[in-house]
Amino acid sequence: MAINLQIPARDAIFPVQGIRIGTAEAGIRKADRRDLTVLLLDAGTSVAGVFTRNRFRAAPVQVCEAHLAGSQDIRALVINTGNANAGTGAPGLQASHETCTALAALLGLDARQVLPFSTGVILEPLPVDRLIAALPAALADAQPNHWFEAAHSIMTTDTQPKIHSRQLDLGGTTVTITGISKGAGMIRPNMATMLGYLATDAGLPPALLQTLTRQIADQSFNRITVDGDTSTNDSFILLATGASGARIESTQDPRYAPLAQALTDAARDLAQKIVRDAEGATKFMTIQVEQAASTEEALKVAYAIAHSPLVKTAFYASDPNLGRILAAIGYAGIDDLDVGKLTLWLGDVQVATAGGRDPAYQEADGQRVMAQAEILVRVALGRGAVSDTVYTCDFSHEYVSINADYRS
Repeated sequence: MAINLQIPARDAIFPVQGIRIGTAEAGIRKADRRDLTVLLLDAGTSVAGVFTRNRFRAAPVQVCEAHLAGSQDIRALVINTGNANAGTGAPGLQASHETCTALAALLGLDARQVLPFSTGVILEPLPVDRLIAALPAALADAQPNHWFEAAHSIMTTDTQPKIHSRQLDLGGTTVTITGISKGAGMIRPNMATMLGYLATDAGLPPALLQTLTRQIADQSFNRITVDGDTSTNDSFILLATGASGARIESTQDPRYAPLAQALTDAARDLAQKIVRDAEGATKFMTIQVEQAASTEEALKVAYAIAHSPLVKTAFYASDPNLGRILAAIGYAGIDDLDVGKLTLWLGDVQVATAGGRDPAYQEADGQRVMAQAEILVRVALGRGAVSDTVYTCDFSHEYVSINADYRS
């Protein structure tokens, strides 16, 4: 069950001017479910993306990167679930190209104006004929207000759709921000997330949008982990249609900072929703590292804690075996760490001081905090003034069951 995951009501999901969305049943992996999504973009929409750094990048990721590098006039996105089209070699690349060509032909576009995305099982051929056959139905379904349907259509092992939508005033113009994401397992993005799409009807030039996309990813999707696995298909796309009339040409524009913050907040919410709906998760954990000498150092410690199976299973059991956290800090890779300067808190409870158990710490206090659905782990390294935060979850029996039966 998702942990405090808030799904906005339909009337609180604002369409983004300049974008229409359609879904259809393609039968990619399972019958009787919508597993194909198209996003149709008005001319003039700026598109930017960041993708997985996994060397086994899926075929659609490779095609997306090539199309984004060669065109500033992307007009359509096509997303299938149920099959990742990864580990599929040259035939997989051909399938992604055929998908783009087919959709482009239906829309009167060049194939390079289409970005393809896939998510699902790795090392299986994409049934591209079924995908292409369903494209007309997806196009016929396209409406500006179909974000909710798209959030469902891109799901795999997710139990809940992940949507964020809001409006803000930018210099007297109302601007909309709406986005969706998917992912529940194989989550330790090294760029963004499994799949994430965030759109605004503000306008930004492509180069500025690309810079902003990387910055947003680093503050959101690159700060979450479920199981430490970086997927072959991770993709985060930011769209700026400009249809609201609010056009921002540089970071010096006074409207840029509030827009960038709102987009970052939206992406962070979508990223946290992935952790809240992680496979088998029962606890949402915030790992906050303070007094580090650098961001790299803070993240080494945060991820060491967040990735430790011993830490994650202890949190699932609400067992305050908190020496496991100290052990994870110790092997995080800071060779000159002075553990005598380290302090550890669990929620409002100080657990360790000067590298050892705090004299006032009582195990009952630790157990009280660990029984909560949302838990803060705070570490002060005593080495500098840098702080950073990672979001993760526990490991339960259900996580093993889901992944053992994933292809069934």
